[in-house]
Amino acid sequence: MITRPVVIVGAGATGSTLALLLARYGVPSTVLERRSDPLLHPAAHVINARSLEIWQHTDPHLAARIAALAPPIEQVNIIRWCGDPAGPPLGQIDLLSRPDWTAQVRSHSPFLLSHIGQHQLMPVLWEALDREPLVDFRRATLAEQVDQTGTSAVVTARPAVPASPATASSTETIYARFVVAADGANSSVREQAGIGMTGPVLANMGSVFFHAPGLFPAGTERPLLSWIYRPGFCGVMIAHADDDYILMTVYLHPAQQIARDPRAYWERMLPAVLGPGVPTRIRSTGTWTMTSQMASRFRRGALLLAGDAAHRFPHTGGFGLNSGVQDAHNLAWKLTAILHDGAHADLLDTYDTERRPVVTRFAEQSVSNHFLLDKVTRSLGVTNRAVQQATAALARPPLAWLPDRLLAPLCDRLTDMQTARTAAVEPGHRRAGRVRARIAAQIPGQLEHFIATGLEFGYVYRSPLIRSEPGPVPIDGDGVLTYRPTTWPGARLPHATIEFEHQPMPIHDLLGPGRLTLFTADPHAWTAALTTDPRPPLPIQVTALRAPDPGDRDALIALYEVGEHGAVAVRPDGHVLWRNRDQAPTAAPELLDWLRTQWGPYWPARKDHPNGRGRAHPMPAGDDHATRVSANTADPAQPTTDSAP
Repeated sequence: MITRPVVIVGAGATGSTLALLLARYGVPSTVLERRSDPLLHPAAHVINARSLEIWQHTDPHLAARIAALAPPIEQVNIIRWCGDPAGPPLGQIDLLSRPDWTAQVRSHSPFLLSHIGQHQLMPVLWEALDREPLVDFRRATLAEQVDQTGTSAVVTARPAVPASPATASSTETIYARFVVAADGANSSVREQAGIGMTGPVLANMGSVFFHAPGLFPAGTERPLLSWIYRPGFCGVMIAHADDDYILMTVYLHPAQQIARDPRAYWERMLPAVLGPGVPTRIRSTGTWTMTSQMASRFRRGALLLAGDAAHRFPHTGGFGLNSGVQDAHNLAWKLTAILHDGAHADLLDTYDTERRPVVTRFAEQSVSNHFLLDKVTRSLGVTNRAVQQATAALARPPLAWLPDRLLAPLCDRLTDMQTARTAAVEPGHRRAGRVRARIAAQIPGQLEHFIATGLEFGYVYRSPLIRSEPGPVPIDGDGVLTYRPTTWPGARLPHATIEFEHQPMPIHDLLGPGRLTLFTADPHAWTAALTTDPRPPLPIQVTALRAPDPGDRDALIALYEVGEHGAVAVRPDGHVLWRNRDQAPTAAPELLDWLRTQWGPYWPARKDHPNGRGRAHPMPAGDDHATRVSANTADPAQPTTDSAP
């Protein structure tokens, strides 16, 4: 038996990010992945700027390498509705049609929303796992059984593909303080634990990943997304790098050819959709069930669920992969606090408390986007609502009692009847002009499907670790399309570049593990006020809000909403936990009292910690830009070993 602090089951984006964050904090982990190589069939392609910020926090070189995979935004700005991908569009959205809005989005983060296929992302993440000495990355390994034993767990692992008959039954036992199930939507670990998922099934989906270098000739626009509506086929095509594409469509029953023999289906369908003169090469095919489902709980003892194992969304919005990266970010510093700094395991209860409302909101938006598409196609009589109703009817008696040999042709016939209505948009049809005009009128209303800056940056946590304030969180509109930067407790700290040790530095790069960070325009007063207490509950690094350009000072002070003398306290994951506009002599005791009351119960061992982590040790930073009210926080970009979150 071997012992590891954390075992992560699944090396998708969620599991990989968690392992790399833990390593950045100095926590070893074992990652068990059933595949020997990354899945090259793209399941996601939208990478939020917030995910890139989290990878930046993990390793700036990793974030830079991932960001470099994205094509220029000018090449992925067109969203098109059409009957023929190469023909005249029914209508389209240009994501760069408002330069003022684009400039505002660029101010929110060092990164932009990016188009990076998961097949491009995962090799980079796996290479990072292989390089990291604190990660024991085991490919082609199954977590056969996870058994909880009080406050820990025992994982039984075995080779997914035995090297020989002699190793077919070989297993290894791993003792883990915590196990994180990041093994996807069909999580075997979640099922073993008996944790149920609730929520509707929306559709069955089939897809093909293919290469088609001549689909859009040089000099013509190549849309990022093409929503295709034509007799015999309705679906969406996503353009990837190197003339690769994903084409997706719904199907009604697993007895249909698209699920039973997908390569044969797509070999027949691709020429029909793209045109017989377009050469294509199929790389891979896939099927999945589109749902909006949530696990009944994200934690059971030593077991935690993250990513798709905890929540499933429709693909309409791109929240799935990104929410898993956020899960990892929320978990990493809390696991570190328990394993390195004496925090109580009950701290992990705040993971469910904080993340569940956020992912619920993402799910609501994804479902809304899915059915909002019906406004475009309703005049054709083709809707996602009808597909959901038909899928549900075929899955229950009496239709479910029919044999597959009868159901398959029935479903094919229903599909043909439904898609035949799209002939109304073809040139020469007597209704084409009216139908095309109705479709074009509805397309501008689909913008939330593709831009959700308010949700990307504006999600807010609420828990005992966050000081509540009266009233609603300030947002612009409904908080979907646009983002209003705020230091409202629970929100992501707004991005800015500040001067730190005579160098411009993105403010999120100053957040380190094992401490809280307090930002203020009055650092000397706050340092003095905090160090009057000989035993503060947690180490706090005081950092000056100083603009690299003095002309930007007023805007910087206004951005953080606490005036010239107040302060904003931030967690290692970049979320605000407390703020106050009052001067330090008045507000600092309030902060310390609040931390004792709200955070103190999660650190029951801190009072008599053998290495004195509960003591205040003021350490001048060498100038007036930052002062550390903690024992060991010399470099904000490096892990600390003698501190607490």
